[in-house]
Amino acid sequence: MTVVAERVSLVPQNRDERRALGVACGAHALHDGYTDLVYLMLPIWQAEFGLSYAAVGALRTLFSGTMAALQIPSGLIAEKIGAAPVLAIGTALAGCGYIVAGTSAGLAMLAMALILGGIGASTQHPLASALVTHAFAGPRSIKAFGTYNFAGDIGKMTVPAAGAFLIWLMPWRPAVALLGACGFAAAIAVFALVPRVRGEAAAHTTSRDAAGTGALGYGFPLLLSVGVIDSATRASFLVFLPFVLTAKGASVPAIGLALTCIFAGGACGKLACAFIGARIGMFATVVLTEGLTALGMLVLLPLSLEASYVLLPLLGIALNGTSTVIYGSVPTLVTAAQRSRAFSIFYTGTIGTGAIAPILAGFLGDLIGVHQALYVIAALVLVTLPLALALRPALAAAAAAERA
Repeated sequence: MTVVAERVSLVPQNRDERRALGVACGAHALHDGYTDLVYLMLPIWQAEFGLSYAAVGALRTLFSGTMAALQIPSGLIAEKIGAAPVLAIGTALAGCGYIVAGTSAGLAMLAMALILGGIGASTQHPLASALVTHAFAGPRSIKAFGTYNFAGDIGKMTVPAAGAFLIWLMPWRPAVALLGACGFAAAIAVFALVPRVRGEAAAHTTSRDAAGTGALGYGFPLLLSVGVIDSATRASFLVFLPFVLTAKGASVPAIGLALTCIFAGGACGKLACAFIGARIGMFATVVLTEGLTALGMLVLLPLSLEASYVLLPLLGIALNGTSTVIYGSVPTLVTAAQRSRAFSIFYTGTIGTGAIAPILAGFLGDLIGVHQALYVIAALVLVTLPLALALRPALAAAAAAERA
């Protein structure tokens, strides 16, 4: 009877795990797709409204900056009324932002639409990642979190590709409005399927947790610094990429295909670097991925459009692969009780920097030109290497404490 009871008791837990991971992955794919759809639209909006590169960067920042600023408040609201309604409302608002953008009659209305979309998108990272950490514990949570991250890159790949296809069929306004309408259907699914979690999954306590040596010491700020630079350079490069391709003769559908190529490489990079990082360590992986990222940016500039399509998936592997080992190292440097707070800080810092960076990159592009600005960005990528080197003792100490 005991064995039967144990088996029965596992059924709802496993169902909740599947639902939590499914909702988290679906929300991550849609929200990340909405976030990166902006990149596809930037050349269209620049041409329609006669914008400078700095203004183009500001449009990107309206969305991503709002998203970054409201992540911690979204988590606090969810603590009061629950994750399901907040994540569902946020998903609907993100879709509504694109519907408003599709009906915009001028730049001011477009700006309001991007802010609205950013408000909705701010709910995804803190709440969807919390769903995963609530449903899974111990080593299983790492695998689940990797699946969740991979789903986000699938969205980055498919939603801009769908946008490019729709713009090929119809004007951009009804195309983005149609994509925005998908957010309402997704919001209904989120509200219906999110498991009502009674509390966080029990964390596995280690000697490092008990001793408190995983506190937010110097290792965490160093890791955050690597993440901030990685996020800033990635966002800046992606803002300039459509314009680099346009100068090579790419049309809007061709730019959409290029974004699909780089995000497909990024999705593969996140999975591949999880295994690479486990084998050769965080420092060696960062050296490999960031070195290849800087090199790839420089090699892209003189290539023809056709050759660029060959390079972009490889560049995407390096460009996004770093984030796997960076985010995967957060739990190593903090105690189990501090992980939610640490991830909130990490998401706010990296996404916030990714929001501000396009404006600064836009000013730089206006000042010295797109190609010269990319040289500066490639050099900044390499700043992560000495920071990762300084982080090695903290990671080694944390690993030793974990084994003790």
